[in-house]
Amino acid sequence: MAVPHISTQFGDLLDPRFQKIFYEQYDQLPDMVDDLFSKTNHNGRADMRWSQVGAFGDWSEFTGTVAYDSVNQGYDTTATYLEFVSGCQVERKLFDDDQFNIMDKRPQGLAIAANRTRQKHAARVLNNMGSVDSYFYVNSENVALVSDSHTTNAPGVSTTVGFDNKVTSALSATALSAARIQGQKFRDDRGNLLAVNFDELWIPIDLYDQAWEIVNSSGKLDTANNNKNVHEGKYKIKTWNYLTDSNDWSLHDSTMRKMSLHWVDRVPMEFKMAEDIDTLVAKWRGYMRYSMAWTDWRFIVGAVVS
Repeated sequence: MAVPHISTQFGDLLDPRFQKIFYEQYDQLPDMVDDLFSKTNHNGRADMRWSQVGAFGDWSEFTGTVAYDSVNQGYDTTATYLEFVSGCQVERKLFDDDQFNIMDKRPQGLAIAANRTRQKHAARVLNNMGSVDSYFYVNSENVALVSDSHTTNAPGVSTTVGFDNKVTSALSATALSAARIQGQKFRDDRGNLLAVNFDELWIPIDLYDQAWEIVNSSGKLDTANNNKNVHEGKYKIKTWNYLTDSNDWSLHDSTMRKMSLHWVDRVPMEFKMAEDIDTLVAKWRGYMRYSMAWTDWRFIVGAVVS
């Protein structure tokens, strides 16, 4: 479609015989940014930076003097704000003669598109959980959010157990149990066990039926035995249309996630309008600037299904 919008392109909008013109008459998908991320206030600078500080070790028996401990420097995360824009132009004559005020609603259409853009960007953190994604941020550990090879800066700590948050099994009751057990063995940077409480199951729309059965059935699935289902009522199912892989899923500790996933609006969504004095073309433009990042991987066990 040519730019700007002119009357010869939209004859129907000028014809009063049309009783109704349908303009984006559909429900919008829910905004999941607030569900997934913690909203963090920007710092007024060009980027946002986080740094980790490690844990203390166990206490030792007192034998006459205090054994002083120290913590280790953890990994750094730097998020860079990116700018996103869109706009539209409308000929003055088309705006004046539009019988249905459709062109007057163009800013609403830009807002719908802006929200869709934000959802797609927010979903990157799960859609790309099995790979290093540096579009918005860089983490100095330099491994994927979901990985079987997470590391630590603490000297002498084995990462053989408790540093793997990646699974590859398709969603099933058995796979969910295995993921929960694996996640409850997570360790901090010193190799100490962590208190992880998984309470959310994030899935694409393709897995909803299966996830619902796993979480809501009172008995074990696909068996004649009347054993109780350990997953019943255990997890809140979070379905998101913008999760693009029909097989991947993830198990979250929602409290820990809010401390680990950050969304920062440097400039919230804004709109401006002006009319060109010579051409009589009205211009609307929208602008937003934001970033996001994860700073700790221990809130999630992710299934990158092979």
